[in-house]
Amino acid sequence: MPARPTAAETRGLHSAREIEGHLAALETFTPMALGVLSVASGIYTYLGVSSLLNGTGALSFLAAVAYSLAVSVAIFVFWSYMIRLLPAVRTGAARLGLFLSMALGSLAIIAMSSWLNAAALAGSAAVEQHLARTVQQYQTGLEQAHRVAVAAQGLSLDVARTRQSFADLSAQEATGNLSGTAGRGAVFRVLTQKADELAGLEAQITAQGPLVEAAFAEGNQILSRMRALTASSGDIEQRSVEFAEESVRLAGLIAQLRQLSVAPLVARAAQDLSASVVVPELDGSTDSIRNDQRSTIDAVLGLLAQRAGTLKAAADEVLAMPTPDDTTYSPISTADAVLRYAGDFIPSWAGAIAIDLLPAVLVFIMMVAQGAIRADRESTDPAETMTLAELRAAVTALRDLESVEGPAQDAPQGAASPMRKGTADPAAPSASPEPEPPAIVLGARR
Repeated sequence: MPARPTAAETRGLHSAREIEGHLAALETFTPMALGVLSVASGIYTYLGVSSLLNGTGALSFLAAVAYSLAVSVAIFVFWSYMIRLLPAVRTGAARLGLFLSMALGSLAIIAMSSWLNAAALAGSAAVEQHLARTVQQYQTGLEQAHRVAVAAQGLSLDVARTRQSFADLSAQEATGNLSGTAGRGAVFRVLTQKADELAGLEAQITAQGPLVEAAFAEGNQILSRMRALTASSGDIEQRSVEFAEESVRLAGLIAQLRQLSVAPLVARAAQDLSASVVVPELDGSTDSIRNDQRSTIDAVLGLLAQRAGTLKAAADEVLAMPTPDDTTYSPISTADAVLRYAGDFIPSWAGAIAIDLLPAVLVFIMMVAQGAIRADRESTDPAETMTLAELRAAVTALRDLESVEGPAQDAPQGAASPMRKGTADPAAPSASPEPEPPAIVLGARR
């Protein structure tokens, strides 16, 4: 008589049948769930593809629809294969092969769908991020150009001080306190010449001041409009076009500010201050006076070289200041923006990938459930796992088989009649009694 299942085996059978019942109920809507996920991914893929296509005609629409349908079908078929086959295989080699196939398929899904889903989810925000960073670059360039221009305007103080020193020396020469001879002779004319040159340079620097401030104020106004375009609502493509127009104007203003810097002009003027001196003819009435004028002019030339070096050093400090880099706004699509600024949109990327790879969790759940069923059933003889319904079906099938066979035909006289099932031959040795059928309790044999 077969051994009855132990209590642990009975509990295992109950657990296996319970899990099988749950799986049977879940399998009724699992394909529908996969279909919903694949359709949702296809919709976002369509939005992402539409942002990449330049055309707006029927052909572009059909191309986007065809691609999104292909993605939906691929996702549904791939995960249907995985959710059926991977939990069913038992050998390690087969599981490893299917795991590698699932990893390769997941990478393919991310490549053909997930990044487009991310473009649809966060594409507009990524383009706005691109606009905001471009505004920061333009603002930095405008401020640097203005800082250099203002520093160059500060050279007017150095020029004014040098001019005033030559004006004072010319006044002393006019009273005779410099060369010893009062009047407006050769020394006076040299000093006046350089004072006039520096006065003209000072006037040029002063005239640039209002232009610098006007360009800086206009640049700030353009920046304000660009910030408004970045943060406002509406179609991102239209805002990008307006943003590009404003960026061209701002780039021109930054270039204008760089040209308004007078530092190169001061550097050249300082270089010419001592190199381009027109020494007039000495007009002293005596040799002694002419000698005094010559020595005074030499001293003046030395002073010119010294002051020119001071001005040149001040101008070089301004020229050494960092100049703004050339900033050019480059329009960008939503898909490219999502890839460039992926680190700023990690939640959107996570959602885009999750909608495509969520069925992988269902695959692992099925693997765990099927493994639990196998573990509960493998410890019990299969003959002991028949339920009451299965036993009734087996008995019914046996009776149907006997009724089809019918009674045996009459044998010829003198021959032994075939024995019917359940009868015993008196001459035959007594057979052991048939084992009693196992008791069935709650769907499991006892």
